[in-house]
Amino acid sequence: MRPRHLILFVKAPRLGAVKTRLARDIGQYEAWRFYRDTTRLMLRRLSGRASWRTWLVVTPDEFAIRAGFWPAAIPRMAQGHGDLGARMARAFAAMPPGPAVLIGADIPAVRRSHIETAFRRLAQADLVFGPSTDGGYWLVGMRHARLARGLFTSVRWSSPHALADTMANAKSRKVALLDPLTDIDTGEDYRAWRD
Repeated sequence: MRPRHLILFVKAPRLGAVKTRLARDIGQYEAWRFYRDTTRLMLRRLSGRASWRTWLVVTPDEFAIRAGFWPAAIPRMAQGHGDLGARMARAFAAMPPGPAVLIGADIPAVRRSHIETAFRRLAQADLVFGPSTDGGYWLVGMRHARLARGLFTSVRWSSPHALADTMANAKSRKVALLDPLTDIDTGEDYRAWRD
């Protein structure tokens, strides 16, 4: 079986620099604490699995080499410059051969079973998406890194059109969908999650 790769797309948890849309609704400290705690929980839940190799793809770039918050056992690389699509395409291109799945760090409901399901779907599909309830997606995966070419071009990020735009770029590729989850971007999302 070819190696499988889980890419965790993360920001260094710095006060005032993470979850800025959420911070407008609940305050910088609360948004920072949510992001820090969710990231730690996600790392505990999803890394160290024998069935896939976990990679941290970090921004700002200098935090890819600083150990600090990140577990030393997980390989890290910098996200680099460009919009979200350019950075995600770069992360997929940097992976060794094998299917790869990428998720962000603001999905508190994600479980190992979601990642396993994504990899299972990639046995039959070229691409897999985990739709988010706001019109974006919490997960994107692909059977081969070359499928990232052009996939993230002209996508309206942070909008209700992000998934539709990306799917339009998928063209004739076979796509599988996972169950929708909520990423926490607004005070309303945060309150619903806490309740």
